[in-house]
Amino acid sequence: MAEEVPVTNVEEWKPRTKIGQLVKEGKITSMKELFEKNLPIVEPEIVDVLLPNLKYEVIDIRVVQKQTDAGELSRYKVLVVMGNFDGYVSIGLGKAKQLRVAIQKAVRDAKMNIIPVRRGCGSWECTCGEPHSLPFTVSGRAGSVEVVLKPAPKGTGLVVGSVLKTLLSYAGLKDVWSFSNGETRTKENFIKAGYNALYNTYRFVTPADWARKR
Repeated sequence: MAEEVPVTNVEEWKPRTKIGQLVKEGKITSMKELFEKNLPIVEPEIVDVLLPNLKYEVIDIRVVQKQTDAGELSRYKVLVVMGNFDGYVSIGLGKAKQLRVAIQKAVRDAKMNIIPVRRGCGSWECTCGEPHSLPFTVSGRAGSVEVVLKPAPKGTGLVVGSVLKTLLSYAGLKDVWSFSNGETRTKENFIKAGYNALYNTYRFVTPADWARKR
């Protein structure tokens, strides 16, 4: 179930970097502007200011153990998906002794990993021109898992695994075909491969981008 991302109080925020200072002073007003200038997200508060309506969902909770001199140290490992259902998505991992703290760390990590997703209508069977799918085929890999995402015509739905369906929904995609290969039962690698595929939608510049830059 989607939950609201906790937002820090902007008035109390003291930026520690130049980019954070520019955001707080209002010289950078949108996430799109931040990515167009190729500036990194160096503080989670930047996302709180530029994308205030984010939601997140816990995808996986596991107990991991570390062997120490004092014995086994158990901690929770949490995987979350975050997005605004309109072109921005992220994943985050967090580990802690307490589950609540692990979720907080995962949400903070997800804010630092947020990416834009290029949407469009790349299916030859559908020429509506609306951003309901992907503009072209993309692929991503993590561990042994490879995921290929393909544009689909309107009304197809998300033909992907349940974990990836959550990720694509948070990105604002409605119609996608997919092909996956490898050990997809490992949720972490499966969703990372899907995230890398979405990241690749902005790996190259299209002729439409050339026109915009002029």
